Amino acid sequence: MADRTFRLYDSMSRVVKPLELLEPGHLRFYSCGPTVYSYAHIGNFRSFLTGDLIVRTAKELGWRVTWVTNITDVGHLTQDDVADAGGEDRMEKALHSKEGERFSNVWELAEYYGEKYREDWERLNLSEPTVRPKATQHVREQIVMTQALIDKGHAYETPTGVYFDVDSDPDYGKLSGNTRDGLKEAVRDVVLDENKRQQADFALWKKDDKHLMQWFSPWGWGFPGWHIECSAMARAYLGDTIDLHSGGEDNMFPHHECEIAQSEAFTGKPFSSHWVHTRFLQVEGEKMAKSKGNFFTVRDLIEQGFDPLALRYALISVPYGKPLNFTMQSLRDAQGNVERFRECERRIVAALGSMPEGADTPTGTDLERVAGEMLAAMCDDLNTSVAIAKAIEGTKIILRQNELSSADAAAAAWFLRRVEGLLGLWRVTPEDGCADTEPVVDGVTVSEWIERRATAKKNKDFTEADRIREALNAAGVELRDTPGGTTWAKKQV
Repeated sequence: MADRTFRLYDSMSRVVKPLELLEPGHLRFYSCGPTVYSYAHIGNFRSFLTGDLIVRTAKELGWRVTWVTNITDVGHLTQDDVADAGGEDRMEKALHSKEGERFSNVWELAEYYGEKYREDWERLNLSEPTVRPKATQHVREQIVMTQALIDKGHAYETPTGVYFDVDSDPDYGKLSGNTRDGLKEAVRDVVLDENKRQQADFALWKKDDKHLMQWFSPWGWGFPGWHIECSAMARAYLGDTIDLHSGGEDNMFPHHECEIAQSEAFTGKPFSSHWVHTRFLQVEGEKMAKSKGNFFTVRDLIEQGFDPLALRYALISVPYGKPLNFTMQSLRDAQGNVERFRECERRIVAALGSMPEGADTPTGTDLERVAGEMLAAMCDDLNTSVAIAKAIEGTKIILRQNELSSADAAAAAWFLRRVEGLLGLWRVTPEDGCADTEPVVDGVTVSEWIERRATAKKNKDFTEADRIREALNAAGVELRDTPGGTTWAKKQV
């Protein structure tokens, strides 16, 4: 039997090692979600997709998964590259921006962008988490944890807030490698607060009775620090020690480093057994930035006509542990590959009349072998490059025949379900007239136009065949002639 050990690179130990669970067969997993002050961009979603792929792989292995991914809707300040961030709260800044003028208050803004984030999540076919907690719904837990850290001698109150004393934690910096002495030097001229014992200490609670989102605490009116939020929410749903924590590489310091310090000081136990960080995304070889015109949200690209699953394909095409250079050409290539899965579905439906809900494992077939190799690649530190190549290899096996027998169609359906379960690159075409259904041009479906064009070519009426292609092209449908037959796809802008 093939080895099904799930191995991931651990940012703490800096080696690829098996994911070891505190409770056999049950993964307790926390991944950092967005701050909902605007639309999430494709770089954010690359990190979110890493969490989704971990969950999918674990479930394919038969594990039970409790997955918590949060929504930050208060306390995340603009200058967040040092342990004790400064600047404005991102939520307040967004409300005062040009885009924020349409909202009557910051709560409405948070609800709007939180809902848009969930819509994009669904469009990219991410698995639904077990719970998606909001920071503003767990302020009580954050206050309780902060008070306990004061009582234990790990935190102290000042006129401006409550701060974690990094000198009280001799292991502070063990994830990122940022030592306490180095931090003191680094922040000396960055974040200045004369009320703190040292500038490397970070806020657990900010005193501010003018903040737009504030709560009453033992230290007066104010709001929680960004780091304490995730510690409190992780513990509320997953316990004192979790199996796995993930996020973008920019979260490693200061956010995750501070989470570790305050969580372990509070419980006296290890916070997370394993840490995973997704590398940055560039666009056309450059850092994504609005000023460069290469800043994309999920909805930007969908509005340009790109298939959400093609975007998903492009974002996971390179393993999470390597930087990704996202290009429009890679997105167009992904569109063609996603269409291969849809063509497999069409042939299955042609053979069986519908897409079966379940099918027996085609034991001893090439599809069973390829599916096993696909899972093995994902168990090997989420090697999506190999896993996707195996998925495409499976489509080639299916598309060798123009017409599938009932047995071959059932095997193909089983394989597509494996692709959906593990990679999320296919889902059943909806039948309710939504965006993924087959277009109709001049009252005729695209499939019928393809049949008419094939007849014209058979009769050597190439003028008519070209006319059909051009008419469909003008209607936004691109035809692709392949050895397995003609397929179609919506044209990309």
